[in-house]
Amino acid sequence: MLNLKSAYFYFLAVKINFSKFFKKIYFTTKYYNKSLKSKIPKQFYFFPNALLLSSFVHYKNFTFKISDINPDQFWLKNNSTNETRKLHNFLWLNLIDRKNDASVIKKIISVWIDRNKKYKPIVWESSVLSKRIISWILNANIILTGPNIIFKNDFLESIVVQSNHLKKNFKYETNPSKRIESLTAILLTGLVFQEYLENFEYSINELRKLTEEFFDEDGFPLSRNPNDVLKFLKYFILIKECTKDAHQYIPDFLEEIIIKNLSCLKKITTPDNKIPLFNGGTEIDLSHFYKYLLNLNFKIKAIKGSVGGLEIIKNKKNTVYLDIGDPPSKNYSASYQSGPLSFEYYVDNKKIITNCGYGYNISKKATLLSRLTSAQSTLCVNDVSVVRFERNKLLNSVFGNSLKDTFEVTQKDTMSNELEAKASGCHDAYINNYGYIHKREIKINKKCGDLFGFDELIRKRENTIIKYNIFFHLYPGVSAFKTIGGNNILIQINKNKSLIFSSREHKLSIEKSIFLGGNKILNNLCIIISGKLNNESRIINWEIKKNI
Repeated sequence: MLNLKSAYFYFLAVKINFSKFFKKIYFTTKYYNKSLKSKIPKQFYFFPNALLLSSFVHYKNFTFKISDINPDQFWLKNNSTNETRKLHNFLWLNLIDRKNDASVIKKIISVWIDRNKKYKPIVWESSVLSKRIISWILNANIILTGPNIIFKNDFLESIVVQSNHLKKNFKYETNPSKRIESLTAILLTGLVFQEYLENFEYSINELRKLTEEFFDEDGFPLSRNPNDVLKFLKYFILIKECTKDAHQYIPDFLEEIIIKNLSCLKKITTPDNKIPLFNGGTEIDLSHFYKYLLNLNFKIKAIKGSVGGLEIIKNKKNTVYLDIGDPPSKNYSASYQSGPLSFEYYVDNKKIITNCGYGYNISKKATLLSRLTSAQSTLCVNDVSVVRFERNKLLNSVFGNSLKDTFEVTQKDTMSNELEAKASGCHDAYINNYGYIHKREIKINKKCGDLFGFDELIRKRENTIIKYNIFFHLYPGVSAFKTIGGNNILIQINKNKSLIFSSREHKLSIEKSIFLGGNKILNNLCIIISGKLNNESRIINWEIKKNI
C-alpha cells in the first residue's frame, strides 16, 4: 500500500512539473500576454487604509532610503534571489516617507512596469506578485497623486494584468500559504475596481474552501505550524477590514475563522510574547501584532484545552509546552519537525528549555538540521530521527520536503488540580525499526514550582538492543555546569537565579549545540541523558528544581 501511495505522489509530481515547465514557456508568449489584458478600470472605488499592512512589515528590515536612489538605476542592481523577491514584492512601500518620496516612488513603479510587462520567473512568482498587488493597492492614494493620466492608466492596467495572471493559474496552486496570498490580491482588485466585482465573489468562494480544507475545528492549521496561524490571520484580518471599508458583506465563515485563529494564537503565545518553536515555528515577537489588533479593536476569546497538538501546563511562574500531536498529512508536512513529545519550558517568563527552531530563515542546510529529532528537546533512539523525509528532488520540488512515513501519538492525557498540572503521551515511531514505544510525562508541582518528568522506553519485541539520548536544549544565553559530584547540572539563568537539573542513576553530559529559531545561527548548550537497553524496558526520571 505504501509503495502504491509513493508511486501515486511520484507520478503526480511528474505531471505537475511537466505542467509547470510548459506553462512557463507559454507565459512568455505574446498570445498569453495578450490574454491577460482586459478592461482598464476608470478609477479606484476607494483607497484602503495603508496602515493595515503594518503587521506585514517592520522598520528594522528597511535598509535603504528612497530619496537617495536614482529611479532609473533602481532595478539594475544584481541582487540575490531573496533580495530580488523583497524588492519586487513592494511591501517596503509602507516604510517610506509618504510625504516626500511619492514622486520618486511613482518613477520607480513606472520603470518597473516598463521592464516587467511580460512574465519573468522570479518577478512573477505567485507570492511575489500577490504581495506586490496588495502593496500597490494599499498605497495607491500616494502612488496616484498628481495629474499624470498616462502613468495612472499604466498603473491600473498593470494591476489588472497581474491579477488576471493569478486568477488564471490559481487552480494549479497547491501551497495553502501561496493560495491565501493570491486570493487576497485578487479579492482586493474586486473591492477597489467596480469593473471587477466578480473577483471579490470568486475570492470569497475560494477562501471558504481554503478555510474548510486547511484548518481543524479549533481553527489551527493542519500543517501544525504555529507560524501559519499568524500568517493566515494577518491576511484574514486584512481581507475583513478592506471588505468592511468597501461596504461589502463580510461572510460569516470569515468572522468565524478570525475568532478561532485569534483564540489559537493567544493560547500558544509564550510567556515572553513569542511563537513556540514546534513544527516549523520560528522565533517571532508578537508584541507588534497585538498592538495592531488593539488598534483595530479586536477582542480575543479564551480557549480551553490543547490546540494544534500542543498541550500547555502551568502554574504562576512556570509554563511547559508539550507536543502530543500526530504528524500532519504528507500534503501539509513541508515544514514539520520530527520531535514528538518535545517540550519547551519557561520560568518567570524566561525560556529555559527550547527546541532548536526551524532554520528556514537561515539556509537550506539549517532547515534540514532543524528537522532532525536531535534538534528537539525529546528522546532519540540510535541517533535516528523518528520520521524520514522525502529525498527525491522531483517530489520535493512539488510537495516540499514532505514526510515519507508517519506514526501515531496515543495515550494522550492531561490533568490539573490544586497540587499539580501534568500532561503525557506515547508514540510508536520507533516500533517498526527498533521495537520500542516512547512514553513521556511532564508535571509541575504547583506549590514549589519544580518540574518533574519521565521518559519510558517500552519494549514490544524480543532481541532489541538500542542506545538512547534524551535532549534538553538550553535557550541561548542560559549556561550550564556540572556540579562537583557530577550527578547534577547547574542551570544558570542569571547572576542571582539558577536551577538544578538531575536524573538519578543516569549518565548526564553537557554538549555544545546550535539554535536555529531566528535569522542567524546562535550557539547554545544541551543537556543530554544517555543510556543503552538490552532487550528490556526502562523508565528514565529527571527533574528541574530551584537552586536554594
